[in-house]
Order: sequence, then structure tokens, then C-alpha cells
Amino acid sequence: MNNKIPHQPSCADPFEEDMISLSEALTRIEGRVVPVHACERLPIRQCLNRVNNEAVKSPLNVPPLPNSAMDGYAIAIDSLVADSIVELEDIGTAYAGVPFKQDCGPGQCVRIMTGALIPAGTDTVVMQEQVQVGADGRIRIDSDHRGGQNIRQAGEDVQQGEVVIEAGVRLSPADLGVLASLGLSQLQVKRKPVVAFFSTGDELMSVGKPLEPGMIYDSNRYSLYGMLAQLPVDVLDLGVVRDNPESMREVLADAAERADLIISTGGVSVGEADYIKPALEDLGNTEFWKIAIKPGRPLTFGQIGSSIFMGLPGNPVAVMVTFSQFVAPAIEVLSGASMRPPRLVTARSLERLRKKPGRTEFQRGIAVLDENNRWQVGRTGKQGSGILTSMSRANCLIVLPDDNAGVEPGDEVSIQFLDWA
Repeated sequence: MNNKIPHQPSCADPFEEDMISLSEALTRIEGRVVPVHACERLPIRQCLNRVNNEAVKSPLNVPPLPNSAMDGYAIAIDSLVADSIVELEDIGTAYAGVPFKQDCGPGQCVRIMTGALIPAGTDTVVMQEQVQVGADGRIRIDSDHRGGQNIRQAGEDVQQGEVVIEAGVRLSPADLGVLASLGLSQLQVKRKPVVAFFSTGDELMSVGKPLEPGMIYDSNRYSLYGMLAQLPVDVLDLGVVRDNPESMREVLADAAERADLIISTGGVSVGEADYIKPALEDLGNTEFWKIAIKPGRPLTFGQIGSSIFMGLPGNPVAVMVTFSQFVAPAIEVLSGASMRPPRLVTARSLERLRKKPGRTEFQRGIAVLDENNRWQVGRTGKQGSGILTSMSRANCLIVLPDDNAGVEPGDEVSIQFLDWA
């Protein structure tokens, strides 16, 4: 007699036939997301973390003219005599921004400061620590020097006409410095993507109100807002949508008119009150809705008109994990940049990590450096997808690939540091 109830596929299963892998999900997202087309020209200080729309060619050499890399003395290398010490007359000083205007002749040298233009008649700078200044003010220099030393040549950093920043680059602080070094005050960048987000569920209450029986506070919108606030996007918080098919359809239709990307949390599983997938299929289409990861199996990806839709799970940890693995890369592509692979670091596990093969698993961890300056990592504690403190305490995710069957203390694992930790 069979005393077992047949089970339907669920998040407890290590793998289901209709789930897709993490890598396949990212490939499909990258193939479906179309970068925003509109651009704007902004002062370079406002371009930080924005995506450059056009390749930048240098209008000049950087540096424009040869200048000194040291405080010292500018000389002609021919003034030196092999295996001997020579004495040279100091005829003046070249300062940064105040060139020395005379020619430097035989038997002479010029005191020079870092950044000052190389005086005519000189081709070498000897740092001040390598000379002797006599009582009569004459400068004594030995022959242990080479021509052209300690000089920044014209175009050494950037040559005129050289492409210094390609199109599609998310601009860093160093990029802003490069732009300023070229004398550029403005740049054309992609506009910020507009991201709309909302939570679903009749059980959700706003913070600041007394909690009623059977209700919970809506934490997901705050986690989402915090993660989105760190990215160059414009945000639309659409609040909480109740478990009602018509309400869901109206919100999705409105969001598709206003946003490039729509994010929801909750309502994408197989419960009787999960209305997102039917509404999405009515208004647009679904690309996939289950991924072989833990936490975060029920993730819906689709499109409504020109807007991308990403329906994240309702559990708080799964929201943050799926955002880091899928939403953030999608925003990169949407912004006009390339999708970047995650930065994984090898660490030694401090404890046993239980896992079944079948799904890529993200456990929350705290990584520290040991006495040999190598990373070691332990879990933050209980790993349930509803335990949001496991994310609050973590500085990394321990990434266990789908074929991993568990980890013993001392084993090497891959970790991915959290951008917000």
C-alpha cells in the first residue's frame, strides 16, 4: 500500500525540469533588454556613474609640453663627464605655471620644480637629493644619470586624437579626472533608466502604523529602494498593490507607460492569490518564471510593450539576492553599458555548509582576512529566505554552484562581496 501523497514541483525540490540555470537566465535577460536611446549633455561633475554615449577623443596631448616629474635641476645630459663630478652654474628657477624664459647654456643648470616646463637647452632632470650645492651656490653633479630622466614627455599620458574613453563606459571618478585633463567641461551621456517598483499582498502594512493581527510590515520596498538608490536610475515607488487581478493589471499597464523597468516583489509563485503572471501574460509576455537558484526560485521575467518586467519573490532575502544577481545586471544593460560578470573571490570556509546538487545557492556570509591576508568566510547564522537579518549582517554571498554537494570546514568556496555592505 502506498502511503505517500504525490508531491507537485516546489521550491523544496533540488531541481525541476522547467527551471532554467542562472547563466541561461542572465543570457536571456541580456538578449531581451534594450538600452535606453535618449541622451543628455551634462557638466562632467554630473556624469559620475553615468554611461558615456560617445567615444571621447583627446583634443590635445597630455601633458601638452615636456615637464619635470621631480623637484631638482634641469641640465643638458652632455654637460656630464663620465666617471667625474662637474660643477654647474645655477642661473634661475622654473616653477609650475611660471616657465623659465632663458636658454640654458653650457656649464649651466636651472633649478626646477615638479610640473614646471623643461627649459630650453636642457633635456634631463636630476632630483635635488642627488646633487651637492656648494658654498658658492654652484651645483655639483656626478655622471650616474641618463638623458631624459625624470621628465614627463608631451603626450606621455594621452596623445592628441587618441580615444581615451570608449562609448558605453560607466564613468568612474578617474574618468572624470581624465575628461578634466583634456579641458572638457561637458559630455553626452545616456539618460537614467526609469525604474518603477511595488510590493504585492493584502497582508502588508506601511511602517509607522500599529501592526494588526495577521499583518506584516512591508520591508521589501525599503530594501529595493536602498539598492536602487545606489544606482544611476530614476525611481518610481508605486506602493503596495493588493491581491486583486484588476488592480494588478491596472498597475502594470500604468507602470509600462512610465518606466523602462518594472519590479515587483511577491505574487509570482503558484498560490491562488498570485496574480502577476496572468496579468503579465494578458498585457505582454513571459520569458521565464523559475530559475534553479536558492533563494529566489520563483522569478518572472517578461515584457510589457517596451518595458522590461522582473517579478521577484516575496521573501525578503530572496528579493535582495535576485536583485543583486539579475536586476542589477539588467539595469547595466538598460543603461547602455555591458553586463559584467560577478566578481568572485576565493575564500576558505570556516564551517560545514549543507547543500544538495541541482541549484546554485547563495548563502549569506561574513568574510574576514586571516593572519596570512587570505579570505575566510562563515555564515551569518540561520539561512531562511525570510531572515532578513542574515543579509543585514552579511558582507558577502557564499556562491555554491549547482553541482556542489556541500562544503566541509577548510574547503575553498567562491564569495561575492555585496555592493552595499
